[in-house]
Amino acid sequence: MLDQIALGILIFAGIVLFYGIIVLHDIPYEIAVHRNHPHQDAIHAAGWVSLFTLHALWPFLWIWAMLYREDRGWGFATDKPQPQGEQGLAQELAELRQRVERLEGQSQAGARPERKM
Repeated sequence: MLDQIALGILIFAGIVLFYGIIVLHDIPYEIAVHRNHPHQDAIHAAGWVSLFTLHALWPFLWIWAMLYREDRGWGFATDKPQPQGEQGLAQELAELRQRVERLEGQSQAGARPERKM
């Protein structure tokens, strides 16, 4: 009787360990899905590869999944906020055209520099 209970506990522990390792390897992928990471599929595939390399890649997958956030991207901020939509692009284009006209006007008004030989 005790032999059968011990065998049952051993089989149960083996199954829990097997599925526990599979769930553990999926943590970076779940983080990537939650953060809407653009490389979700690559992180998931690398997680499976990590299973066969005894989770040697797993810490790097965790870092890779944690780096991206949908609200700020990869975390690199710019000094000035980017204009949004067609309105912002049209405004930026108008500003660039004014700068080009101003620079062309300065180059035409000024004397041409002499060439040195």
